[in-house]
Amino acid sequence: MSGTAFVYDEEMTRYKLLWTDPACEIEVPERLTVSYEAVKSAGLEQRCEALSVRQATEEEILLVHSKEYLEAVKQTPYLSLEDLMTFTQQYGDVYFHPNIYHCAKLAIGATLQLVDSVMTGKVRNGMALVRPPGHHSQRSEASGFCVFNNVAIAAHYAKKHYNLNRVLIVDWDIHHGQGVQYSFEEDPSVLYFSWHRYEHQRFWPNLAESDYDSVGKGKGAGFNINVPWNKIGMTNSDYLSVFFHVLLPVAYEFDPELVLVCAGFDSGIGDPEGRMCATPEIFGHLTHLLMSLANGRLCFVLEGGYNLTSLAQSVCQTLQTLLGDPTSLLTGIGSPCHSALDSVHNVRAVHQKYWGCFKHTAESIVSDPSTKRCRVEDGEKKEEDKTEEKTEDMKWPEPLPRPAHPVHTVVVITTELHGSLPEGCQHLGEIAQTYIEEAEKLRKEHFEDMTHEKSLECLQSVVSVLGKIKNKEVRNGLVMVSDVCVSVSCAVPHALKSFCDRVLVVFVGDDVTVDISSGRVLLVQFCSKEPEGVTSHYHVPVCLRKGVHCRASVMQAVLGLLLPLAYEFNPGLVLEVLADSAVLEVSVWVQISSLLQGLAQGRTLTLLQGCDRDMVRATCASLSGSPAPSLSPLGLPLAEDVEAIESQRLRLQGRWGLLLNTISGSRTESQDG
Repeated sequence: MSGTAFVYDEEMTRYKLLWTDPACEIEVPERLTVSYEAVKSAGLEQRCEALSVRQATEEEILLVHSKEYLEAVKQTPYLSLEDLMTFTQQYGDVYFHPNIYHCAKLAIGATLQLVDSVMTGKVRNGMALVRPPGHHSQRSEASGFCVFNNVAIAAHYAKKHYNLNRVLIVDWDIHHGQGVQYSFEEDPSVLYFSWHRYEHQRFWPNLAESDYDSVGKGKGAGFNINVPWNKIGMTNSDYLSVFFHVLLPVAYEFDPELVLVCAGFDSGIGDPEGRMCATPEIFGHLTHLLMSLANGRLCFVLEGGYNLTSLAQSVCQTLQTLLGDPTSLLTGIGSPCHSALDSVHNVRAVHQKYWGCFKHTAESIVSDPSTKRCRVEDGEKKEEDKTEEKTEDMKWPEPLPRPAHPVHTVVVITTELHGSLPEGCQHLGEIAQTYIEEAEKLRKEHFEDMTHEKSLECLQSVVSVLGKIKNKEVRNGLVMVSDVCVSVSCAVPHALKSFCDRVLVVFVGDDVTVDISSGRVLLVQFCSKEPEGVTSHYHVPVCLRKGVHCRASVMQAVLGLLLPLAYEFNPGLVLEVLADSAVLEVSVWVQISSLLQGLAQGRTLTLLQGCDRDMVRATCASLSGSPAPSLSPLGLPLAEDVEAIESQRLRLQGRWGLLLNTISGSRTESQDG
C-alpha cells in the first residue's frame, strides 16, 4: 500500500451565488480553482494517483439524509431564480443554484472514490478537493454552504462496505460541524473530534451543543469531542497543544481503522471567518501526526477556507505531507494561550471518565464558569477587537519549498539482513576518505584509547551518514552499532559542529552520557531505573515503574511529554537510540520513530544496538516512509507510570510551555489572546 490519491473535477466549480447575500458571498468557485492551480504548479498533481469522479447514488445520500429532504433538493435544478431564493430561505447561511444538486452528488462521489481507493489498498492516503462542503448539513437540512454531508456519508459508507468498527473523524474547520456530530452522537464506532471558533456561543452556528460538555449520548457518550476556541488569534502552539493533550491520546486509545479529515482551512492565518494566526505549515505537521494512525489510511476532504492565498498554501502543505515530503521547520513554538489552555483543561476534565489516557490525571474539575459564561467584560471585548484588527491585516511569508531527497534512507546493517531492505532504503556503500578522516579526529578527541576495528568502522559509518544528511543526499539513516554510548558521544558533538544548532536525543536504555550543559542538546531517556540527581531541564528521564512494556504508558509519555518537548525545542537533528530493545515492543518503537520524523525536516539518525531482524526491518521501513503498524486499542496506562510522567511534566512545564495542559499550571494569565 503506497501512493497518494488526488480527486478534483472542474465541474464542481460550476455554481455560484446568483443574488446578493453578504453571509454567503465568500463561498466562491475560485476556492477550488485557486487550490487546484496551486497543487498543479507545485508539481504535486503529477505525483499523485488521479481518481475519476462519479455521482453519488440516492442510496448513498440516504445513508445520512432523509428521503423528503433528498426529494426537495432534487427539484432545485428546475426552479426559477425566485423559487430558488424562496427555497433557500428555509435554511441558514446557504444558497442554491440550478447546478448545485449535481455538484453536491459529485462531491459525495469524489469522497467515496477516495475512500474506496484507500480501503482497497490502491493508495495509502489522499485528498479530495470538493465543493459544496458538507459538515454542517443535517438529516433534513442544508446549512452553512453545505447541501449533503460528504464526510458523514463517507463514514457510514466505509463502515457498511468495509465492515469497519472504528472510524475517526477529525474536523479542523473553524466552524463546528454540527451535522457530523448529530449523525454520530449515539454511535461508539465513530469518534468525532472538532475544534472550532465558539466565543462562548457568540460565533456561528451559535449552538450550546458545540461546547466542550457535549460528549455524545447513550452508547456514544465520550465519542464526541468538542474543543471550543473562545478567542480569535490562535497560533501553531495552540493547535499543537490540542493535538498532543487531547486528540492524539484519545485517538491512539480508540485505534481507528480509517481516519477522515474535514479539512477546512478557514482555521488558517488570514481567513476572514476564522481570524486565527496558525500558518499554512502547521497543516503539514498536523497531517504528519495523523499519519501514524489507522496504518496510514487517511482521507482528507475539503470543507471551508476563504482566504484564497492561505487556502491554497494550506492545501499544498497538507498534500505534500501525504506524499511523504519532509515537513517544514516550525519556529516560535511555546506555551498555548490561557484561553486555549482553559478549553484543553475542560475537555480533558469532562472526558476523564470515558478515556483511560485521562483517568489518572488531575483535571477532574471543570473550570466553570470560565468557558460557559455568556457575557464578557468590556475590557476583554476591547482586547478581542484589537486582535481582530491585527488578524484582518495579517501578512505571512510564503512557505518554503519542501524538496524530496534523492535517497530517503541510507543504512548500515549486518550482512544477513541485506536482502530485506524496504523500498526507499539504500546501503551506505564505500565510505569516502574525508569521512574516515573526520571519524579519526573524533576518536582522538573523545576516545583516544579506542582501537577495536569494529568500533572504528562503526564510528566511520556514523560520520558518513551524518555527512550525507548534512549534504541533503539522504533524508535519514540507520546504523547498527556495537557500542551506542561511544556512537552517541561522537555523533552529537559532530552534528552540532558540522550542520545543526540543536540535537534531540531520544534514548531507550539505562546508561547514557550526553553533554547537555550548552542547552543545545535535549535528552529524553526511556529507562527502567531512575537516574540519580537529575535537575536539568534538558535531561528528561521517563522511568516507567514496571519496565517499558505497557504500550499505553509509553504512548502517554510520547504524546504528552516527548512530542511537546521536541516541537518546542525545534531540533536540527533527531538522534534515535535503541540501546535496549528488550524494553520496547517493535510496534511501539516504530510509532515513536514515525512521529519523530515530523521534526528537523525529517533529518534523523537512528542507532540500534543488539536488535533482532524484526526490529531492524521495521525501523528501516518506518524511516523509509512506511506507515506505522497499529498498536491495537491501548487500554489503561499504569497508574504508577502516569505518576512518573506527570512528575516530569510538572517539573519541566516552567521551562517548556507546550507541556502545559491545564490552566492551573499556566505561568501567567497575561498570555491571553
